Amino acid sequence: MRTQFAGGFPDREVRLVEPFGRGGGLDVLARAIAAELSALWEQRVTVVNQPGAGSTAAPTEVARAPADGYTLLVNTSAHAYSATLAKHLPYDPLADFVPIAPLTNQAYVLVAPKTAGIATLSELISAAREKPDQLRFTSSGAGTGTHLCVQAMNSEAGIVAVHVPPSSTDAIADTIAKTVAGNADYAIFPIPPAAPYFEDNQLVALAVSTARRSALLPDTPTIAEAGLPGFDFPIWYGVWAPIGTPPSVVEHGAEPITMEHRDFARFVLEESKRAATIIAKAGTNPAAK
Repeated sequence: MRTQFAGGFPDREVRLVEPFGRGGGLDVLARAIAAELSALWEQRVTVVNQPGAGSTAAPTEVARAPADGYTLLVNTSAHAYSATLAKHLPYDPLADFVPIAPLTNQAYVLVAPKTAGIATLSELISAAREKPDQLRFTSSGAGTGTHLCVQAMNSEAGIVAVHVPPSSTDAIADTIAKTVAGNADYAIFPIPPAAPYFEDNQLVALAVSTARRSALLPDTPTIAEAGLPGFDFPIWYGVWAPIGTPPSVVEHGAEPITMEHRDFARFVLEESKRAATIIAKAGTNPAAK
């Protein structure tokens, strides 16, 4: 039976806009959600890949869309982080969006290139302390989850390293390539795109970023287990709508999710503040080391 909301929503196609490109983890998740919503609503729900501009092209498009629920943003935790870290955005990540619902979360994996000869987090920390300000880490962009996770780890470990930002719109692929080639000494990635490089023996999985081990890498310790007790920094995903979207439409995201949209809105604000704290502790601006 078709599920509808006040005002007959949805009575036409709904677009889910994502910022990282086809084939990435967020794209795969968005397509699974689109299929479920299409069946639930008996309306077409499509995923629109809008990479570019440091992952801000998609939020820009959604912020400018009519606030009617037919154009939604699917994004990672980077959306919350950019609220306090990114400057001169064409939108306000907090004021211009309504957080509808969280989707899921998962671990990042800390990696080193096989050629570096680093096999554990302890070895990485030792190498960084022996060569302060010389080791390089890469990320999918200043202020993104991969960047902040490394900065949080660096701060807790008491190490300083140089940030190497991505040089293409396909940030994850670019940063993996940099690390495999030895142009970065370590990095943190979502597990799925990094996994083939563990199998090919090109990257070494040092630790995962969550409090619990990941089912995808059950033999890889957590960063907390490997030497930084209490460390917990997952990547999480959520759905946002343009500000002004009617409450009756916003509520549609809450039913299948354990956190309702009001709680998600509070969570997003807390994560935004967390990002600012990490950068302040690191003593750098988002684009620096």
